Amino acid sequence: MKFEKNEEYYAQLDKRTKEYKEYQEFKAEQVTGLGDVIARVTKATGIDKVADSIAHALGYEDCGCDERKEKLNQLYGFKGLECLTEEEFVYLVDFFALKKTRVTYPEQLELYKIYNRIFHAAMKPTSCGSCYREVANKLSRLVTEYKK
Repeated sequence: MKFEKNEEYYAQLDKRTKEYKEYQEFKAEQVTGLGDVIARVTKATGIDKVADSIAHALGYEDCGCDERKEKLNQLYGFKGLECLTEEEFVYLVDFFALKKTRVTYPEQLELYKIYNRIFHAAMKPTSCGSCYREVANKLSRLVTEYKK
């Protein structure tokens, strides 16, 4: 990533510097949710200008696109994955090394707890084998990536 320093660093910069301006442009380009995606599509197709023209013709100051964009980003934001903690990583490495064919309920609870935190999900353990396999496979792939 081009900008690896933290928010505090850029907040301290003189607003007139090239580095600060580049960082602000970079942040503006980031897609954080559905609102940003729709805003990019409407800008690329020219719909945003049409909506703005109609709003002005009807006597409104603003078409409300920015407010809708923010609301959609809040409701349907894109959340990245969380990192595994060291304890979770060790637990998963040990768990997958056993190559078990049966999983106890406490083990299942622990796997779902890790999965839900990492993937921002709210899955609950069930007796559904394919649901469990999906969770286990994703965690296994994650561990494999960590090992690389």
